[in-house]
Amino acid sequence: MRRLFTSESVTEGHPDKIADQISDAILDDILAHDSNARVACETICTTGLVMVFGEITTNHYVDLQKIVRKTVADIGYTRGKYGFDADNLSVLSAIDPQSPDIAMGIDETSDHEQGAGDQGIMFGYACDETEEYMPMAITLAHKLARKLTEVRKQNVLPYLRPDGKTQVTVEYDEAGHIARIDTILISTQHSADVDMETLAKDIRREVVDKVVPAHLVDSKTRYLFNPTGRFVVGGPAGDSGLTGRKIIVDTYGGAAPHGGGCFSGKDPSKVDRSASYMARYIAKNVVAAKLAKRCQIQISYAIGIAEPTSVLVDTFGTAKVSEDLIVEAIRKVFPLTPKGIITTLNLKRPIYLQTAAYGHFGRTDIDLPWEKCDKTAELQKLLLK
Repeated sequence: MRRLFTSESVTEGHPDKIADQISDAILDDILAHDSNARVACETICTTGLVMVFGEITTNHYVDLQKIVRKTVADIGYTRGKYGFDADNLSVLSAIDPQSPDIAMGIDETSDHEQGAGDQGIMFGYACDETEEYMPMAITLAHKLARKLTEVRKQNVLPYLRPDGKTQVTVEYDEAGHIARIDTILISTQHSADVDMETLAKDIRREVVDKVVPAHLVDSKTRYLFNPTGRFVVGGPAGDSGLTGRKIIVDTYGGAAPHGGGCFSGKDPSKVDRSASYMARYIAKNVVAAKLAKRCQIQISYAIGIAEPTSVLVDTFGTAKVSEDLIVEAIRKVFPLTPKGIITTLNLKRPIYLQTAAYGHFGRTDIDLPWEKCDKTAELQKLLLK
């Protein structure tokens, strides 16, 4: 039986992604000056308004107005006619310090190792169906979204506007192998003076045909471009944005579970973020070491406690050795305490804004520590004797 699987991505001009980028831009600015800061920063954006709120404890002065306006301008909202532009925003803030009750449990002391910043469950995933060790649907959806932004910013298609969404449906054969692309959907904001026939032809030529491998499409592949017929009003003028509302876009496109916590705006003491990165690092190295064709990791934590409360591996029947042995090897090779994760992946630095659009995993356009495959030899030595 053949099956279809779909994933979506959004461009950096999507209102929820604007919020994610603002939150991570603030985080990066703080970490650049205070690597031990505690940051849980969230953002709301709507027509003419950005509000930043949350809990931040730092010794660094944060120029919120400057950071917000620069982030919005870099995305491309620079004209009042868009209904949202960097120079004419109202920027409000409602920031409090982190609760001392939380700090007491997670800060490292002479007799207490740094504990998890919250309770929670985190998942990591990798598979061998793309060179990025990611599912094909989310990989192509992200590449289409990035290309859509590229042709806008480079004025290849100057009538495009910053907001946009992509969606890819992949068909798998009876053996679970990729057979073809069934559907490609792109919705993009545009100026009022372009007709839909021109837009469809341009998007097919300049975006789809330059991203999607030709051997994966056929005469039955469906192409849907702006299916509502018009997308002039977009961005925060068309829909409000909120940090952490695109967590499936951020991760594996629905191919793996999600623990529920978002990443953007959180410093690495929050295991929602750092342990998710470590789980991806582990899963990718397991697959890259050819121990399994697919690997899913679940790690759970209790607030204030350093060691995880559980570690689970699921290889979906593709492993060369038992999953119990893989768990044992993981615990030997990868540190799973918050301090160990932060040190191993060098997370106390301003690297997060670049992850806030087009996914946190499977990125080949940027250098991310959790995407390295540098533990494969150790795993193979332990498990393939």
